[in-house]
Amino acid sequence: MKKGIQVAIDGPASAGKSTVAKLVAKRFNYVYCDTGAMYRVVTLAALDQGIAVTDSTQVSQLAREIKISFAPGEPEQRVFLNGRDVTTAIRQGRIDQNVSAVAAIPAVREEMTNQQRQIAEEGGIVMDGRDIGSTVLPNAPVKIFMVATAHERARRRYVENKAKGIATASLEELQKEIELRDQKDSSRKVSPLVQAPDAVRLDTTSLTIDEVVDRISTIIEKTLNELA
Repeated sequence: MKKGIQVAIDGPASAGKSTVAKLVAKRFNYVYCDTGAMYRVVTLAALDQGIAVTDSTQVSQLAREIKISFAPGEPEQRVFLNGRDVTTAIRQGRIDQNVSAVAAIPAVREEMTNQQRQIAEEGGIVMDGRDIGSTVLPNAPVKIFMVATAHERARRRYVENKAKGIATASLEELQKEIELRDQKDSSRKVSPLVQAPDAVRLDTTSLTIDEVVDRISTIIEKTLNELA
């Protein structure tokens, strides 16, 4: 049996990384680690406790104290904060608006990166985020950088929110939010959104989810055969 490898999937907000990563993990029977959800959990915990997301000392302390865990679920994996299911809570608009500030705190990123590397040590893992291939798993044999136009990403987020019954802004407002998020993620000092030099760039604007999963799966199969 082929040993599982590390698969890093990066890209901007709403590029479809999580959806694709989950399906790729399922196809190869790999573990899926949703790194973006981890930062969202820290953001939720801070907001719920009345901690300002700009208070790096308190937010960093909180990140070290809380327990973040994942569990299989249908139709999607469940995310827990200290044993409480927060899968839906971390997708609220207030989290969208504050998560970049939390993710920009160096000590928070350091703590999350340590946890992510521990999860990935055994291999057979698909991890998605902003800086997986460049920072968290720099030696991953498969690195994908997914992109799509801001308009298409806003449309996807709008449809997804509606389907989940989450209150959503207009398509125009969502596009503005996404463009602002791109700017924040790309310009932050610590682990900015950047394509790793050895990552495969994949524009998903006009591709279906199945087509994206197929393309990434082909890359993984090729890599597994080369390593065999």
